[in-house]
Amino acid sequence: MSIRSKQVGEQMKKELSDIISRKLKDPRVGFVTVTDVEVSGDLQQATVFISVLGDDKKKEETLIGLSKAKGFIRSEIGKRIRLRKTPEIFFEFDESIDYGNRIETLLNQIQREENKEDE
Repeated sequence: MSIRSKQVGEQMKKELSDIISRKLKDPRVGFVTVTDVEVSGDLQQATVFISVLGDDKKKEETLIGLSKAKGFIRSEIGKRIRLRKTPEIFFEFDESIDYGNRIETLLNQIQREENKEDE
């Protein structure tokens, strides 16, 4: 990833957070946090990693809502960021938060078991 693509990714992350929280009116889109944006080296594609508060059904509905709003989101990004061509946007769930929570739970469980053995 080049420096330019990292800069564009960071700018897109800020703008996407604002667009999704303030401009998007789709009721399917719940509480969404944009955790990261990876832009390809040629600035043609951007993968947006999101975290959604809620169960699996809510996550799927949010992904559907965001996919339907791709055109609107892309046009808003085009207005806010000066690029020759606005990158094609793809949404994916950021599994790292769930993975981190799972590891933390397992570590706490191990610690509790060791404390019981010490007693």
